[in-house]
Amino acid sequence: MPLGKFITLEGMEGAGKSTNLAYLCSMLDAQGLVYTVTREPGGTPLAEEIRRLLLAPREEKMVPLCELLLVFAARAQHIEAVILPALKRGEWVISDRFTDATFAYQGAGRELGTARVNELEQFVQGELRPDLTLFLDVPLDIGMQRVAKRGELDRFEREQSEFFQRVRAAYLARIEADPERFIHIDASRELSIVQSEIAKAAGELMKNTKQA
Repeated sequence: MPLGKFITLEGMEGAGKSTNLAYLCSMLDAQGLVYTVTREPGGTPLAEEIRRLLLAPREEKMVPLCELLLVFAARAQHIEAVILPALKRGEWVISDRFTDATFAYQGAGRELGTARVNELEQFVQGELRPDLTLFLDVPLDIGMQRVAKRGELDRFEREQSEFFQRVRAAYLARIEADPERFIHIDASRELSIVQSEIAKAAGELMKNTKQA
């Protein structure tokens, strides 16, 4: 059985990942494809516990290296328990965030750099990489306005604008370095326009998969 395809959604806060993930799933449903939807950090009961540690505001400051290691600890569990088994069954996997977020948030946002993230990526993931990554981009002010309407902010959402500027710059650098995998989508536009670009990108992957 051929391996399934691995699609990740990345984006700034308030970019509409949840809405567009649901739209992507509706496309797969229409094609009769079997798929698994998951998220990072999280995706398994143990990894979800680590997610809660990472997101909960706390009095004790979490040092950046601790944060990085927790992210990859959750990812190791997630890959072995969910992602790889689904791909080996021939299912598609749709994940709300993956390692690109680590390069952006911990590597750039926390200013840990790329070397440590690269080393952990290879150690934890081996050759596993997404087949397609959709980056939903919104101006920082618009994204944070959307986030503020949700209610209480998590530990990351409480960061200053300089943090998110570094995060976005890191995403853009990764897109420039790997344009064949990434689709850069301006998510500040009408939802119908955003989803038409998602449909085009996912449709191309489906078409190429059938041809193969």
